[in-house]
Amino acid sequence: MKKQLLFSCILLGFASASQAAPISLEYQGFYQRLKQVNKGNYQLVELAFSVSKANGCHVNSGTITTEKDSFPLTITKDQRLFLPYDSQLKSDRALINLDVQGSADTCAIAMQVRAKNTKQEYSQSELQQVAAEMNALLDRMQGFPMRYFAADIAGLNLEFDGDATVYIDDKAIPVTGTYRLTTSELNGLSRLKTSVPPKVISPWTAK
Repeated sequence: MKKQLLFSCILLGFASASQAAPISLEYQGFYQRLKQVNKGNYQLVELAFSVSKANGCHVNSGTITTEKDSFPLTITKDQRLFLPYDSQLKSDRALINLDVQGSADTCAIAMQVRAKNTKQEYSQSELQQVAAEMNALLDRMQGFPMRYFAADIAGLNLEFDGDATVYIDDKAIPVTGTYRLTTSELNGLSRLKTSVPPKVISPWTAK
């Protein structure tokens, strides 16, 4: 259950706002999640925040503001938000301000555990470490006592932009979109290669 709740789309709905007004969210909530990641000192995984493009939600720009200062917010074309881990911003009660095209109540923020970087070739031990760190981070985010009652992830999602080929040892597997690598497959392979680097590697949970 913890993985279904935490690994992919924890959606934090925006409060209704007029089309002319920017959306403002308290930085403190993001800081608390980033603090959990920072405490774990994870080498291969991270926590990513993004504004979902579902329902035509488009972010034009963003800033982080306090009573005295304003800083530009880095937003990618996929609408990922790069937020700093900064205790001073928390103390200053900073706000995350997003200029959204259209109605704000069609937008939501997604939180996802994912691999920090992706590449075209992995050894078994590298993939096992990615999976282990994802489990550890999700356990930390779940909190006591629920972490003791949830199963580990069922494997990894390898997400591609369009078509790709996944090579598990000598076996070539054509893929469109996402390939789900089960834990049993992971534990049985020696190396995994892909024709292009995955866009995202994230946890997969079987229903």
